[in-house]
Amino acid sequence: MDTLELAGFGPVIPVIVVQRVEHAVPMARALVEGGVRVLEVTLRTPAGLAAIEAIARAVPEAIVGAGTIRSAADARAAKQAGSLFGVSPGYTAEVGAACREAGLPLLPGVATSSEVMAAMADGLRFLKFFPATAAGGIPMLKALAGPFPDIAFCPTGGITVETAPQFLALPNVKVCGGSWLTPADALEQGDWARITSLARAASALR
Repeated sequence: MDTLELAGFGPVIPVIVVQRVEHAVPMARALVEGGVRVLEVTLRTPAGLAAIEAIARAVPEAIVGAGTIRSAADARAAKQAGSLFGVSPGYTAEVGAACREAGLPLLPGVATSSEVMAAMADGLRFLKFFPATAAGGIPMLKALAGPFPDIAFCPTGGITVETAPQFLALPNVKVCGGSWLTPADALEQGDWARITSLARAASALR
């Protein structure tokens, strides 16, 4: 799979932090019901890998990937857990090589022109702009469009349901990443209807 294909499933990829594995499957089903199929489950918690494995097994309609890939070991573990793609907060040649070796399509994080060029050197053309708002937001993405007209971005970090349409209106933005679809309190309370509602609203953004 080319990671750019992920953008074809909807305008927002949820960035998900799972604290308890038992939340993973009902949460994924709630997102899919709301029209959101591409799910980035981060490796920020001990439950991350097990959550990916549970979703991959029980929710085949979901396209589940692993976020916060920071090392070759993360890439291998993510693939073994059933991830269909990987997302990294930054980019190193080591992580890129590990993902290629594991057969894990990578959406790498970049925040500067030099990082864009490093990713391009390894054949990557669809990049996560992170942390989007802190790294310059819409003005920065407009600036990057000049020297990099052949690069597409998924801005992530600090984006909200209110600001997402402004990012999505940029020609070099194909999809946004957002954590607002799976609020921590909704997960903790098992409020799956709320998550479905948030997913529906996100799906309607473009």
